[in-house]
Amino acid sequence: MRIAFVSFETAHHRDTETNQRFRTVCEILAENGHDVHCYCAGFWAGEDATFERNGITYHAVSSGLEARSSFLLRLPFVLAAARPDVIHASAEPASQVVAAKWGARLARAPLVLEWYGDGGVTETRWTRAAARRPDRIVTPSSLVTTWVRELGADGDLVEPVPNPIDCDRIQAVEPAEQVDVIYARRLDEGANLESLLLALAELRGRDWQATVVGDGPERDTYERLASDLRIEDRVTFAGDLDLEERIAAYRGAHVFAQTADHCVFPTEMLWALAAGCVGLVEYHVDSSAHELVEGWDRGFRTTSETELVEAILAARDLEHREYDDRFADYDRSVVAERYRDLYRTVRDEYGVL
Repeated sequence: MRIAFVSFETAHHRDTETNQRFRTVCEILAENGHDVHCYCAGFWAGEDATFERNGITYHAVSSGLEARSSFLLRLPFVLAAARPDVIHASAEPASQVVAAKWGARLARAPLVLEWYGDGGVTETRWTRAAARRPDRIVTPSSLVTTWVRELGADGDLVEPVPNPIDCDRIQAVEPAEQVDVIYARRLDEGANLESLLLALAELRGRDWQATVVGDGPERDTYERLASDLRIEDRVTFAGDLDLEERIAAYRGAHVFAQTADHCVFPTEMLWALAAGCVGLVEYHVDSSAHELVEGWDRGFRTTSETELVEAILAARDLEHREYDDRFADYDRSVVAERYRDLYRTVRDEYGVL
């Protein structure tokens, strides 16, 4: 299937969660044999109109990010000339969705919209218009689905598809040393690591070790807090680790704690749960992390520091695992199949033979 992805800005321009998600979708579909083209602002050196990487052909619709107006004006005609089977656009910026819809009409192809929502979903004239334009909207979670429906999107046309993981890769990595609790996230103002540190401090009379993976502007603050709570000898701040190192750490850990204030999809938590960790989630209204553990006997959802402490204690009674096949449905190959089935459905509904 020939798929035209539309994203004015890509992960090659700016490494955000939204752009990472869009690149991942492109890559998993290319891995599964689809003809994948991404129409974007140019980011490569030289005057070539196209650039290929990881099975994806990038097309420069404009010369760079400073030429957004040119991108929006040219996009419908470029898409019409491409004659794709499906057009799949990012919701950011929302103005490109309207241009992509015109391109879809000219190309006589259905439009799928990828709405990740990492920066939140703000109601504007453009986002309201974007919510009503596509033939299908894909979100990472029920949380973002709710946000998009509040903009006026037809709920029957919104489908949550999770971020993928690689289950074979998890099983191929040797576990690191065992620890009781692990936390992984960029340590910024939304990390809310203090919730976990305060809960662990309540258990200082018991035997435990914790690891914090990640770096960021608040790392020094959290290290000082651990010292003030007199648990600095129990908590290892490991800094940034590559994926192989993180998988090894998750396979060695017993509990993965997710306490961040904002999370549209808990990708690191998913890697950890598939690597055998017990899941411990502190509920927040702008986080979807609790969705991964609802109805699961190795998952805990908490709403207070007391419940967090009780959950850590209860998790100690569960067996240690190094892999959990419950999360095989999140594998890259399975997620790619979900997109393929979605494309076939919208093409059938659109009347494309």
